[in-house]
Amino acid sequence: MAYLIVCATAFLAAGLTFFAGFGLGTLLLPAFALFFPIQVAVSATAVVHLMNNLFKLTLVGRNADLRVVLAFGIPAGLSAMLGAWLLALLSDLPVLYQYEVAGRAATITPVKLVIAILILGFALMDILPGPTRAGFGRKWIPLGGLLSGLLGGLSGHQGALRSAFLIKSGLTKEAFIGTGVTCAVLVDVSRLTVYGFSFLSGHLATLGEGNGLALLLASTAAAFGGTLLGSRLVRKVTLVALQRTVGIMLMVVATAMGLGLI
Repeated sequence: MAYLIVCATAFLAAGLTFFAGFGLGTLLLPAFALFFPIQVAVSATAVVHLMNNLFKLTLVGRNADLRVVLAFGIPAGLSAMLGAWLLALLSDLPVLYQYEVAGRAATITPVKLVIAILILGFALMDILPGPTRAGFGRKWIPLGGLLSGLLGGLSGHQGALRSAFLIKSGLTKEAFIGTGVTCAVLVDVSRLTVYGFSFLSGHLATLGEGNGLALLLASTAAAFGGTLLGSRLVRKVTLVALQRTVGIMLMVVATAMGLGLI
């Protein structure tokens, strides 16, 4: 059952990331958490996320816009290290509200609530017609990188905010996908460096006590398969459809985060 749930989630979520630019970590973490302690689930998700982004980089990295990568990715990578450092400092902030959903604790924290409100606002700009669709423009890209990287290091939810800025930056569909993947790798490497490889190795040792390592490898392979499928399907999607998809996904993530479900 564990293989079915985790691998199916990895496959579907990895395919979705080609359309929305985010989603694998958000969806895969709860799947791992069904079978492992949350700390171990976080580490396993981080490994699959990084490996899949590196795989995507070989497929679409050549389409990245170098100027946007420098303007967005460099600030994002630097602020991701700051966010990872702040994670330890802010871990003791009081919880605003906690309740249970299907036997699982849902926790609303100040950080999650602020992020959810920001993401929801960006999502409405993608979906609603009118002047808001004019976009942020490239002048906002460095700020977007700083915010996205900071939140990525702090909570791991960097992809939604990254897509919210990049989808409005005037990139082509191919450049949007390639640039997002390249920036995601920069953030992943930066935050994992601060988290420390000792943190990962300790939790991977826990995975190794059972069939956890095999499940980790299987879910990584499933994510690769979803990525390959997504790379073929995305060629048939228009930029407008991609933008609407991003907007809808942002709203889903923002709502779930605001309710403390992720």
